[in-house]
Amino acid sequence: MTQMSSPPTEELVKQWESEQECLRQQVVEDDTEDWQRSPSFSGLERVGGVDLSFIKGDEVNACAQLVVLSYPDLKVLYEDSQVVTLTAPYVSGFLAFRETPFLLEALQRLKTSQPTLMPQVVFVDGNGLFHYREFGLACHLGVLSGLPCVGVAKNLLQVQGVFKDEEHRSQ
Repeated sequence: MTQMSSPPTEELVKQWESEQECLRQQVVEDDTEDWQRSPSFSGLERVGGVDLSFIKGDEVNACAQLVVLSYPDLKVLYEDSQVVTLTAPYVSGFLAFRETPFLLEALQRLKTSQPTLMPQVVFVDGNGLFHYREFGLACHLGVLSGLPCVGVAKNLLQVQGVFKDEEHRSQ
């Protein structure tokens, strides 16, 4: 089993908090594209999805993936998968510092090789504004890539008055 060397120092966590806060100021929450204001999303032609997938028991090696689909028929236009070696440990609330560099690289490869296939929106396996500091992985990627990003997290964060309780599970 491969493990990250050691947990981050208090100094690194403070640096990450500061960087998150600085980038948080750049988040655009309003609709900026015509297709976003159209009830039928008229003009939306390409949607992307990104994720880092891990092998069970391995916290260092992962597969960074980007897929771009046509919209509305959802046909695969582009796929990119790269095995990557992570350099930052997992720290709750700071997933972006672990994953964003590899997701940005995937978007950059697409922009360089087939710029006409760049997604108009990216769905991100992680939180966006629904985050402890209102700046999760989706926001981080959106600010740094300049693309509209939507967080689609698997795990519920217990923030903003939301709790993982029986009522939540039943719904």
